[in-house]
Amino acid sequence: MKYRTLGRTGLSVSEVGFGCGNVGGMIVRGSHPEQVEAVNRALELGINYFDTAPAYGQGLSETHLGQVMKEIKPDIMVATKVGLGSDDMKDIKGAVQSSLETSLDRLGLDSVDVLQLHTPVTMEHGEAGGRWGLSLKDVLGENGVADAFRSVREQGMVRFLGFTGLGETEALHQLIESDRFDVVQAYFNLLNPSAGLAVPSDFAGQDFRQLISLAAGRNMGVVVIRVMAGGALGGDIARSGYASPSVGGALSAGAEYSRDEARTARLDFLVAGDLDSLPQAAVRFALTHQGVSTVLVGYSSLAQIEEAAACSDKDPIPESARERLTGLWATDFGI
Repeated sequence: MKYRTLGRTGLSVSEVGFGCGNVGGMIVRGSHPEQVEAVNRALELGINYFDTAPAYGQGLSETHLGQVMKEIKPDIMVATKVGLGSDDMKDIKGAVQSSLETSLDRLGLDSVDVLQLHTPVTMEHGEAGGRWGLSLKDVLGENGVADAFRSVREQGMVRFLGFTGLGETEALHQLIESDRFDVVQAYFNLLNPSAGLAVPSDFAGQDFRQLISLAAGRNMGVVVIRVMAGGALGGDIARSGYASPSVGGALSAGAEYSRDEARTARLDFLVAGDLDSLPQAAVRFALTHQGVSTVLVGYSSLAQIEEAAACSDKDPIPESARERLTGLWATDFGI
């Protein structure tokens, strides 16, 4: 396993992280012995960054990860999140404080390494991908989310602050430029590379306008999310075992699961040479960008942990494959 620095935090994180969410499902739905085995195997492979959230399994992810940590006492970094709704706008500070206190109780920790906003951010109040979004003012304004996050950090409940990079692209760029956060989670995969690469003006998906480079240029840590496009890049086998049998609404415009499955069907050419599967190609593609600190992968089996971890010691996908990808991105994969 290779390691990269998580931006200005100075933390040395494994290139491949452990996503404890609902899509992979191991930490949400696995048995306790299986979860202990999975975390132990991840540690043996060098994975040291674990990402959870109150929303994953309605608290089960944090609870189960806490139970595993209590048993094996691993030396890991833990990131969790705070999701806010319209009812929380009356007392953002109180909502953040309460959510984090509950998370710490579930995790059995006095503090976490990274706390992230888990709500889409838009320029004004509105929806982003069918989900309610905070306005930029809600986050950066007086008594907003950034102030509330600073308060819990001053109390020693969290070391570093971040946000999930979903919502309107302009709002996300302004959050980065505010320098109020240390880490951003970036939506970046083989189907939508726009957070890391320039795409045509008529690109079919949401254009994140090279958000990764903007963040890295301000010394922010960058955590890649949805590297498997919610499981679409893994095929039917990715929906087996402890994996969620279905995926909810799109997290970004144009990323509906059925359409992403159709796009994935055009990527068979990537499985060649030392690339044995599309999931391998997905992780190695994301790691090509030097602005990326770590790539989160959700797991439903030990085999998936081993497959993802092995990508850290491999070369980027071939340039010839990159050229074909560029053509597919320009034509929305011909669908």
